[in-house]
Amino acid sequence: MHYLWLFIAIVSETLGTTALQASQQFTRLWPSVSVVIFYLISFYFMALALKVMPVGIVYAIWSGLGIVCIAGIGYVIFGQKLDFPAVMGLMMIIAGILVIHLFSNTTTH
Repeated sequence: MHYLWLFIAIVSETLGTTALQASQQFTRLWPSVSVVIFYLISFYFMALALKVMPVGIVYAIWSGLGIVCIAGIGYVIFGQKLDFPAVMGLMMIIAGILVIHLFSNTTTH
């Protein structure tokens, strides 16, 4: 169940950051309101995951997957370019998360 909570936290954080870009520096009302709502949802569900998982692991997965998702959204929706070093860095983030998930004994799987 804690991975579901973490997944909801990641999706909410990604939506909040997407709304942050769409808010145009908080000059548009509804995207700005969405930022606050999505971040509140994200932190709530991250807190639920923290009941079971260590903070370092939760934050590594939450921030890492959030970075990868936002980079993809920036590329697809906002037309932001990713060069080869950026793509390689994102792949290393995914590899790091896989190492934590597959080989670490600090949390239950």
